[in-house]
Amino acid sequence: MAAVNELKCAIKGTLESSGVLGQLKARIRAEVFSALENQREPRPTLSHENLIINQLILEYLEFNKYRYTASVLSAESGQPKVPLDRQFLANELKVSEDSSSKSVPLLYGLVSHFLNSCDNDGKMFLCGASLPAATTRNAVPGPEY
Repeated sequence: MAAVNELKCAIKGTLESSGVLGQLKARIRAEVFSALENQREPRPTLSHENLIINQLILEYLEFNKYRYTASVLSAESGQPKVPLDRQFLANELKVSEDSSSKSVPLLYGLVSHFLNSCDNDGKMFLCGASLPAATTRNAVPGPEY
């Protein structure tokens, strides 16, 4: 019996160190999310902003080898299977890149830009996104008068 337990521990250790066990767990989580989502009400279509934001996050996660998190995000968000092209993202965000910036996710460059630039008072004016208004299922009821 001890030999069987030792074998189980050795196999588990090998699968963990090679990353296979984590990948299997992530795949199972993604499939569970997918199965649950198929049974719920249909997911609203992704807005243009959400497509871009999700792709920026996915690029960051994959660069940092957070593949399990990326697989769950992809399954849960409904992001297209084929990722958005990096040049498309850069064009949409009106970002110019040099050869060194292309070696890291766009999110790094965006954060670096805002950390290293400032105007008169060190703040930036943000405009509201073009996201749709809250739906009735997300709306919080107000007080009754």
